[in-house]
Amino acid sequence: MKTNLILATAIATLASTTAVFAHATFANQPAKVGSYVAAALQVPHGCDGKATNEVQIKLPEGFISAKPMPKAGWDVEVITGDYQNSYDNHGKAVTSGPVEIRFKNGDLPDNFYDTFVVYGKVAAGDPATGLAFPTVQLCGADAKVAWDQIAAPGQDPHDLDGPAPVLKLAAAEGDAHGHGAHGAHGAHAGHGAPAEQAAADGHGAHGDHSGHGDHMAATDPGGFQAVTAGDLELTAGFTRAMLPGQPVGGGFITIVNNGGEEDKLVSATSAQAGEVQLHEMAMEGEVMKMRQLTDGIAIPAGETVELKPGGLHLMFFKVTEPFQEGATVNVTLTFEKAGAVDVALPVGPARGK
Repeated sequence: MKTNLILATAIATLASTTAVFAHATFANQPAKVGSYVAAALQVPHGCDGKATNEVQIKLPEGFISAKPMPKAGWDVEVITGDYQNSYDNHGKAVTSGPVEIRFKNGDLPDNFYDTFVVYGKVAAGDPATGLAFPTVQLCGADAKVAWDQIAAPGQDPHDLDGPAPVLKLAAAEGDAHGHGAHGAHGAHAGHGAPAEQAAADGHGAHGDHSGHGDHMAATDPGGFQAVTAGDLELTAGFTRAMLPGQPVGGGFITIVNNGGEEDKLVSATSAQAGEVQLHEMAMEGEVMKMRQLTDGIAIPAGETVELKPGGLHLMFFKVTEPFQEGATVNVTLTFEKAGAVDVALPVGPARGK
């Protein structure tokens, strides 16, 4: 991987030190103009040894209807605004939407690598230059790394200290010249090796962007065999098929406590995933927060608790084989009082209908 000298600039004092860093880049193959893509930004290091706590990604003109993939341990803030141009999206004129995504309050140590995924439509762009996404890493209260420089026409982007990550583009079928860039100029093509979390282009997707406990509609395919364990009744369980390159999956189920005492879902495991976590997602204004529930999920006496998209849910990490529609995912749920319960979650379509 190519390295350049960049500045780790102190926010408060503007003092800076120089170190050798690898560039922040996208892991994707070229995306066709007019297609949907889960753009996977690779962040290879922190700020001169300090852990990254926030990643701010400005979305270029022509990248529309963006949705961030929720990331465990990070809050997500979506900043909206007007586009410079009007774009057609399935016959509807789109003139505004997300213009910046901020992954906040996380902790990515300097000696670790991670990806941050934003799903959207490449409505316009020039394959000769790609789309540049100016990005800033914040590390604590006094350091940052800025990948926000965009090469001028004819300039070699390798000469820049902090080149903005660029999503490579390919011309739409039947259009050898692409659609013309609307705000992305000379670009620095990514040098990073493909990551496990690299996501493939979407083909006509209508809004799904992650497949795990997101706020989009999910389709229950039916076919779940209800299970009773002690005073608990488990119904309406399902998961959804995983899109190409998708790094995580989500699981949903309804739990009814017919007893007189509270129980608690304390853990979940599956042979089809390296790890299963209990999660909660909630919107607070424009900030979407997702967190792991290490203390479990309470099931109050006489009440029903739904694990569903946009709220409480299971999250499958290190999935061995992507979930396929029509199959099932075997999960063991462990409750504080009812004990271990085996369930088979039917796999529904990847996108809500």
